[in-house]
Amino acid sequence: MPEIQAAPVSLMTLAGKKGLVVGIANEQSIAYGIARHCRAYGAELAVTYLNEKSERFVRPLAEALGSPIIVPCDVREDGQLEAVFARIAEKWGKLDFLIHSIAFANREDLHGRVVDCSRDGFALAMDVSVHSFIRMSRLAEPLMTDGGCLMTVSFYGGRKVVDNYNLMGPVKAALESATKYMAVELGPKRIRVVALSPGPLKTRAASGIARFDELMDAAAAKAPTNQLATIDDCGSFAAYLVSDLAKSVTGTTLFIDGGTHIRG
Repeated sequence: MPEIQAAPVSLMTLAGKKGLVVGIANEQSIAYGIARHCRAYGAELAVTYLNEKSERFVRPLAEALGSPIIVPCDVREDGQLEAVFARIAEKWGKLDFLIHSIAFANREDLHGRVVDCSRDGFALAMDVSVHSFIRMSRLAEPLMTDGGCLMTVSFYGGRKVVDNYNLMGPVKAALESATKYMAVELGPKRIRVVALSPGPLKTRAASGIARFDELMDAAAAKAPTNQLATIDDCGSFAAYLVSDLAKSVTGTTLFIDGGTHIRG
């Protein structure tokens, strides 16, 4: 029988990898949990903030992560996203992974019935939450000359009806579908595309969903583990997914929700 070799201690490493993290709002953000773990494994990170108001919350976190690139990025503003990638190209000349953790819908569209959402509101939610990931992937592609990983954040409300999730359900369904198609298109370049699907977490973005505390309680009760995931759970799993250990993982949505999604 062949001898079994022990895995080297350094097998799980992101040393030398460069990543862009979009979506940190504060220390409770999923994106921050991911950034913190990727940094702990040795990655160097570029971090964006939405606007001047959010900069005072995001910049200290980015500086603590040692980020050499801290720039504004509002995907609704023409040219801002392109400027982010131009800065990365200038500073690093390459990109190994991208974390896309942003979503948005107008309050009236988010709190109303899907059938009542406005045309403009639907377009805005799809643009910020889905098309921005497509745009980022297109801009990242020429920088991923040695392959890479594009990661977005979804929710099981895109697959099953979740009370009060409303418009974001169809939006997340579209995001997961885009993940599959881009995985096929970019696979020959060894660029992987995955969606991470945590259960409900108490983040700033989640605060806009009506009766969210009830949703969290129900999810915890349904989970086989009887507990919800944390941003650190998301971070450690995401760090694995962007590492070379997950080089064959692409085109899929991976749940990190204590098993909540397996129950109806």
